[in-house]
Amino acid sequence: MSQHRFQGRRILVTGASSGIGRALAVRLAGEGASVVVSARSVAELEITAALCREAGGKGWVLPADVTREEDCRRLVASAVSALGGLDILVNNAGLTMLARFDEVKDLSAYERIMQVNYLGAVHCTHAALPHLKASRGQIVAISSLSGLVGVPTRTAYVASKHALQGFCDALRVELAQSGVSVLVVSPGFIKTDMRRSALGPDGQPLGFDPRPERRTMTLERCVALIAGAMAHRRRELVMTLQGKLARWMQILWPGLVDRLAARATRGDASHPRKD
Repeated sequence: MSQHRFQGRRILVTGASSGIGRALAVRLAGEGASVVVSARSVAELEITAALCREAGGKGWVLPADVTREEDCRRLVASAVSALGGLDILVNNAGLTMLARFDEVKDLSAYERIMQVNYLGAVHCTHAALPHLKASRGQIVAISSLSGLVGVPTRTAYVASKHALQGFCDALRVELAQSGVSVLVVSPGFIKTDMRRSALGPDGQPLGFDPRPERRTMTLERCVALIAGAMAHRRRELVMTLQGKLARWMQILWPGLVDRLAARATRGDASHPRKD
């Protein structure tokens, strides 16, 4: 990789066992970063760390469960010890759910998703903030277009991402004079395995992906855009033209946005398509 925009940067990435987290960690390592990767699966993290080293950077494995505040504090302390400080925290750990609310049988899934997607970021950010202030560093939150507009069959996920968006927007204002920047990334539909692990109405993983591939962005394109936004210390990255338009349309024509959201997710269900 020719660019070295993150040379010497010390970065912690959560949710790095697969998907965007893994691909972004490898991308940053390839641009010269030293990266600590974290998630619950040690075996998958070892693969990510090996890929980081193959890309030319440095990779460390530190497993943690972001729903546990004590895990997050240990994670950040260990990352700072391994890296000699911290420049960037990437809050990427996430879980999704695909189900109409009136079909949900287990509401504990809503608590679980909020704990992973929102409180996990809160826990890690709180622990990392003193170190990021010292380095005048950066907080990156991987949110979603679902954090900007309502999307049917994703009430749990949407709520967690709206919470994450609001938290980051308020935190950015608080940190304006500290030198710490806050970037919120809002991808659209990305070609990952995340929806295969999406929870269904019973709170159990679906085990299939209901999203047609033609509607998805590649991981490579996604992480290239994120890395660029990080390098320029942007405050926001909304990845698709539809997402950018939806923000304005929601103010001017909210009913139209509802209809477009319904159309975009038509065919998603808690059971496989028969095609």
